[in-house]
Amino acid sequence: MIRAALCALALAPVTAGAAQDDAREAERGTGAVLRALDKISGAVEDVTLRNGARTELGRLEIRLEECRHPAGSPATDAWAFLEIRDAGEAEPVFRGWMVASSPALNPLDHARFDVWVLRCTTS
Repeated sequence: MIRAALCALALAPVTAGAAQDDAREAERGTGAVLRALDKISGAVEDVTLRNGARTELGRLEIRLEECRHPAGSPATDAWAFLEIRDAGEAEPVFRGWMVASSPALNPLDHARFDVWVLRCTTS
């Protein structure tokens, strides 16, 4: 709960003018590259998803709503809105923004898997 509030504060504009500046400074990517770690086997897998697409990773279903990046510099940072569900669970185990440059700000809390954002895709 606290992590979600901190993430919301970090992504929220300070003033209405700042909101307009932020909208001009961020661009929407076509998708994202995520990295997944299976903590039991140690296997690492990079997953490329388009906006709106979903994939399965073991018992997890990962859905990317959208990815944003700084205008003119998609390689410097990325913010991805993800929904991650565990098989058999009614509620998502994660739903929110993940920030590539600060993966600990709002991480997935799962016993077996770690998932984080690497970058947005632009084409």
